Amino acid sequence: MTDNTKINLLDFDLASLENWFIQIGDKPFRARQVLKWIYHHGVTEFDAMTNLGKSLRTKLSDLAFIRYPEIVTAQLSSDGTRKWMLKLDEKNSVETVFIPETDRGTLCISSQVGCPLDCKFCSTAQQGFNRNLKTSEIIGQVLLANRELGAYTDGKRKVSNIVFMGMGEPLLNYDNIIKTINLLTNDLGLGLARRKVTVSTSGIVPEIDRLKNDTNVSLAISLHASNNELRDHIVPINRSYPMKELLAACKRYTESRDDEPITIEYVMLKGVNDSINDAKQLVKCLKGLPSKVNLIPFNTFPDTQFQCSDIDTINRFRDILIQADIFTITRKTRGDDIDAACGQLVGKVLAKSARHNRSQKENVHVN
Repeated sequence: MTDNTKINLLDFDLASLENWFIQIGDKPFRARQVLKWIYHHGVTEFDAMTNLGKSLRTKLSDLAFIRYPEIVTAQLSSDGTRKWMLKLDEKNSVETVFIPETDRGTLCISSQVGCPLDCKFCSTAQQGFNRNLKTSEIIGQVLLANRELGAYTDGKRKVSNIVFMGMGEPLLNYDNIIKTINLLTNDLGLGLARRKVTVSTSGIVPEIDRLKNDTNVSLAISLHASNNELRDHIVPINRSYPMKELLAACKRYTESRDDEPITIEYVMLKGVNDSINDAKQLVKCLKGLPSKVNLIPFNTFPDTQFQCSDIDTINRFRDILIQADIFTITRKTRGDDIDAACGQLVGKVLAKSARHNRSQKENVHVN
């Protein structure tokens, strides 16, 4: 059997892997054994799974494989941030970023090749869009990072937090995101607490409601504006799901999690969304919603029309929110010397036709 007909076991969460073992005529508990080898020990060869019988190991080798995305480039920032460009196929790659802190290690992972949503201030969106990532290509980013950081050699967890804030809109790849979350949070997988996993969305309202029923991970909203007119322009998905609908969905989400705050992401764009009036409008928008605000200094990229707000403007904006009892911080820019900062990820995208891209951006339909 060739690799073209074999199955990558990274595409399965526990439930689907148990079903697969039944389909190949074996016991479903084998799924638990295999998951431990993959996620606890970083094993990618069936022969190394010593508690499986030799005949089963041979059978697995004939039917399946375990494979991470392939590293194209690896970069190290002066602040310790690491960025990997990962090859998915012959024509597409994505980028993954690891941000080390004294008390945690955060991995920013991608969910799509490019992005169809056309947010004006995001470099990824300007690359076009090709396809969703498979579960194996998403969880593979985490396993690869653990391997590259030495987690499987010294036994110490390097990646403690996962944020779906890389390339793409996670909630437009919903089924594979849920499978990935299952693998991240299951004790047989990576065993992360659900609050250590954050899904960031530009505001796909029906999928936010699905998410609260299917999992209770942390949620972040890429808001970036305090009124519909501006958000329609810089975050075009707002035309499909205006702010009132989006914030109502956020409220429902917090209620399902005992009012645990949602993170509001707000990129600071000079002369666009950073005025005193913008800050006061944002206060009104967030009234009654358990939330915390991350103000994100805009990270420049080639041919952009935007500039970052100056530090005094950012501080004034922050202070207005704090005075309204909204927990607000200014996010520290990390990895900008290797283009690893928020909004700078590009990868390599074999974009579909301009007409297709335009249709995807203007009319996003959620199945």
